[in-house]
Amino acid sequence: MNARTSLFTATALVAALSSGAVAAPTGDAVILWNANAGAAATKACISPDGDPFHESRIYAMMHIAIHDALNAIERRFQPHTYDKKAEPGTSPDAAVAAAAHDVLVPLIKQLPPELLKPGCIDAGVASTEAAYTAALAAIPDSPAKTQGVALGQATAAAIIKARAGDHGNDGPFLNKNCPPSGQPGTYQCVPGLPFTAFETWEKVTPFVLQDSAQFRPGPPYAVTDAKFKADLDEVKLLGGDGKTTPSARTPDQTQIALFWWESSPLKWSRIARTVATDRKLNPWENARLFAMLNMALADGYVAMVSGKNHYNYWRPVTAIHSGGDQTWTPLLPTPPDQDYPSGHSIEGGAGAEVLKQFFGTDQISFQDCGVALPAGSTCDDAKPVLRSFTTFTQAANENGYSRVLVGFHFRNATAEGTAYGRKIAERAATLLQPVK
Repeated sequence: MNARTSLFTATALVAALSSGAVAAPTGDAVILWNANAGAAATKACISPDGDPFHESRIYAMMHIAIHDALNAIERRFQPHTYDKKAEPGTSPDAAVAAAAHDVLVPLIKQLPPELLKPGCIDAGVASTEAAYTAALAAIPDSPAKTQGVALGQATAAAIIKARAGDHGNDGPFLNKNCPPSGQPGTYQCVPGLPFTAFETWEKVTPFVLQDSAQFRPGPPYAVTDAKFKADLDEVKLLGGDGKTTPSARTPDQTQIALFWWESSPLKWSRIARTVATDRKLNPWENARLFAMLNMALADGYVAMVSGKNHYNYWRPVTAIHSGGDQTWTPLLPTPPDQDYPSGHSIEGGAGAEVLKQFFGTDQISFQDCGVALPAGSTCDDAKPVLRSFTTFTQAANENGYSRVLVGFHFRNATAEGTAYGRKIAERAATLLQPVK
């Protein structure tokens, strides 16, 4: 199966699961439940644009539970949280399904309702329950199935207990006390969003980092630095909406801006599914890959918020307005937090580096679709627009550049963010090592 076929398989799977149109197909249960988690997160309104913070935590915990369940059946990699052996003959597929279900349901129910539309949490839970029912129905009743369900429930309980005090549910998640206009370079609330989001996320216990400040980059450019002026001119030239504000973006650059404008955990999980399927990984290998990937992505958000709070640097829209161009409007509304470092770029660096570390090479070609492209060209459409990449680094760099093109970030914030994410991923890659 080539990368293009793998992509369409993964894309069709998410669309079908989201609509509830089909029962769970046969195949790799780890791949299936990564797709199920994306469908549930979308139904719960935290993806593809809403709350990637809780989304990343949910995916990481789910994949840890899945990894530990499989390695309890047959120890191929070091466990993370649950370190017991399963009964002989335990069903791997049943264990994976139960582990995923028993993490997804309680964590979706814990999502902060003040950030969601009515019915979102119930929809996310219903999506998970439907996928679980279909997955179990595909497995013949037997002692192996019963043992698998019990094992998955145990590994899910273990990671939920281990993370119970990790501050992932500690709010408030919106700070409505916007800072007054201050010195140039200081963050102010962005237009249309009179609050700062997720400042408390820096308190969340990391999965792989020693603390939220590990590997933090140095400070952003001073506003008097010529490099800052160059970055400012670039985003002002390219990042406008093309309506209120003229933009020099090419059509391809606009496509890049929109292609990457979605939840990073959703995007990089989909990329990983494509590559893993193309490389014919077995469930144990997939369990390790997706656990490493999603722990790194989760820590990327913890590190991001810590860095943003520390430097408290203004967004391009604020800098441009302060310079006298009060009508400048970015392609899409600027997120309600600080510029530096770029969290989306951290995620891209982390995602690319985990894949590079896992496969032992950067030279892997793949394609991906986008969920925020114009109607008729999205992942869910019959003929989605695909962008092609020959290396993971190429994808990470384009991901970072997209945040300049969409008007969200200065170039320096994206470059430092991408490098930051790579360091987080390098640390994640030291975990869950093969058992000799």
